[in-house]
Amino acid sequence: MVAGWFAGDGDGFHLIGTRCSACASVFFPREDGFCRNPGCPGGDLDEVPLSRRGRIWSYTDSRYRPPSPYVTDPELSWEPYALIAVELESERIVVLGQTVPGVSTVDLAVGMEVEVVPGVLNEDEETTWTTWHWRPTGVTA
Repeated sequence: MVAGWFAGDGDGFHLIGTRCSACASVFFPREDGFCRNPGCPGGDLDEVPLSRRGRIWSYTDSRYRPPSPYVTDPELSWEPYALIAVELESERIVVLGQTVPGVSTVDLAVGMEVEVVPGVLNEDEETTWTTWHWRPTGVTA
C-alpha cells in the first residue's frame, strides 16, 4: 500500500488527493509540498477524498511482464491486465489504474462509468500489498 493515496473499505473506499486553497486545483497523487499549477500564487494544500466514480477516458492492456520494481514471480505465467484512464466525476482530473481482475479491454468502452474499489497488488505469506482497481458500475465481481 502506498500510504496516503487511498483509504477506507467497501463503499467507503476512496482515493485521496489534495486541493489548493488558492486556486482550487486538485492533485492525485496527493501533493504536500506546493501547488503544481504554474499560474497559482500558492496556497495551503488540503487533503480531500476524491470522487468514487468517473468515466473511462482511455484504455489499453498490458501484455508484457513489467520490469522491477513491479513485483512478479518469473516462474509463473504472465496474465495480461487492462489499464484505464478515468476522468473523475467531480474533479475532472484523469487517474490511471488497473481494472478489477476478470475485466479486459473487450469489456470496456470510452465513456463507460466505472467506480474505484480496493484491490490487491501482490501478496505473500506475510504481507498483502493493496492498491485500487476500477470496476465498471453494475459489476459486482
